[in-house]
Amino acid sequence: MNFVFISPNFPESCWHFCACLAGNGVTVLGVGDAPYDDLRPELRGALTEYYKVDSLENYDQVFRAVAYFSFRYGKIDWIESNNEYWLEQDARLRTEFNVTTGLKSDQIEKYKSKSLMKKYYKKAGVPTARFAPVKDLAAAKRFIAKVGWPVIVKPDNGVGATATYKLQNDADLAAFFAMPPQTPYVMEEYVPGAVTTYDGICNSKGEVLFAASHISPTSIMDMVNEHKPCSYYVDKRVPPEVEAAGKATLQAFGAASRFFHLEFFRLTEDKKGLGKKCDIVALEVNMRPAGGFTPDMLNFSQSADVYQLWADMVAFDEARHVYDGPQSYCVYAGRRDECDYVLDMPSLQAKYADNGKLFTRMPDALSGAMGNQVAICCFDREDQVFAFLHDAFEEKN
Repeated sequence: MNFVFISPNFPESCWHFCACLAGNGVTVLGVGDAPYDDLRPELRGALTEYYKVDSLENYDQVFRAVAYFSFRYGKIDWIESNNEYWLEQDARLRTEFNVTTGLKSDQIEKYKSKSLMKKYYKKAGVPTARFAPVKDLAAAKRFIAKVGWPVIVKPDNGVGATATYKLQNDADLAAFFAMPPQTPYVMEEYVPGAVTTYDGICNSKGEVLFAASHISPTSIMDMVNEHKPCSYYVDKRVPPEVEAAGKATLQAFGAASRFFHLEFFRLTEDKKGLGKKCDIVALEVNMRPAGGFTPDMLNFSQSADVYQLWADMVAFDEARHVYDGPQSYCVYAGRRDECDYVLDMPSLQAKYADNGKLFTRMPDALSGAMGNQVAICCFDREDQVFAFLHDAFEEKN
């Protein structure tokens, strides 16, 4: 089996995917823009060959790289980056090289368009926020008259909470339209809720091979826009209502042979037209692993190896490695360099030495949303998670 991995060196965790594929006997062929000598040794050892391009943004160069691999190694069976940023390019490459193990260009829109997603959520029976295209100020005012303040504006085709804003009054609305967006935007009613996810891996039949759920107590949008503390934690077990909504969503979208990251709101108060407090409401679908160190957190929490499970799905279309170790809450604290915390990182690490799993730095490219200083710990109880977060984010007066 020939697998072309796009950008195998970034995010850094991609080397695990490549190593597990190679361990399953897959020929792993890398295309990236980093010099070969800059790749970590484990990645170089996993790659059969690496093709450096000047820029992964240059489609012609990436196409030539895949064409070269096709000429040298024969038919390409998989093309994948596991990265939202390259999702459309991956699909275009699969289309041009007739690779049938992933999304092609004519299938990609439903996973990129936030407005089109709602059609499939409806099919799944999962409620979604009301929305309208952002066309002009008059149309926006009519929509707000219907749903009330605040409202959320976001790119119809965007990544995560990037360029997503909460408008709370007429002044915010006027400021938004003072510099109108150049790409299609949508406006949604505000949903009072905590983001909870359904993360996992499904095979070619859409059967879930592995699943977990993580919770973000703070709005992801506020983490990005207001630099609020970045924190979230993996639940010990997937709540049954999240599992039901997640599986129905996967089926409605026809997801197959993918790592998936489905985001929902759990309502923190009753919301007319959406549900009662604690009900599940759809947010968005992502057909890739959750960002940052989340795959590692899934491993820490569930005593699993999602990199190996994904590689098993690719090579064998089943999970051949079974994990049944202890489960725990795994929490992420992303601290910011500009803050003066009561506990510096060495002190925080020392205090939580028995619980610590990873203390490191986030790459600059991801630090805007995720923070600069990374502290990841595991705990048996949820109250311990919040005690740790208090210690991680407490600032000096």
